[in-house]
Amino acid sequence: MNPLPDDIQITHRPDIGRFETQIQGLRCELDYQLDGHVMRILHTGVPAALEGRGIAAALVKTALGWARAQGHKVVPLCSYVQVYLRRHPEWQDLIA
Repeated sequence: MNPLPDDIQITHRPDIGRFETQIQGLRCELDYQLDGHVMRILHTGVPAALEGRGIAAALVKTALGWARAQGHKVVPLCSYVQVYLRRHPEWQDLIA
């Protein structure tokens, strides 16, 4: 297992409701929908070859940071995000 690269660059694509990164030519993504000031996180996807490196956690942390900065609340429909939020109480104030 290789660790998460220090220089991971996550791109926010608000036009399609996605945070994404490319690692080793593979796309990792977090998809969401906005309804006013409510961000519904629908899906977090990391290819099996990249699992276990903290990529999904980095995507979630980036998305939650953006939501907080925008004044949004979050509805975690993605099971990974639900677990992440249980493990990271510093984000509890965002849950709608």
